[in-house]
Amino acid sequence: MSEEKKPAAKVPDGHARFVTTRQMPPNEKGFVGYETVWEPFQKEAEYQTPKKP
Repeated sequence: MSEEKKPAAKVPDGHARFVTTRQMPPNEKGFVGYETVWEPFQKEAEYQTPKKP
């Protein structure tokens, strides 16, 4: 009754506005996880001290 487990199907990368998800390879137990890569939401400007009055 026990059948051999098929390897997990390869899922294409998911792309959204600020995030990308990729499928990771299965571990020793067969668990397939996903890696999430976030892009920055905003640019960081260098701080400049204001002029004195």
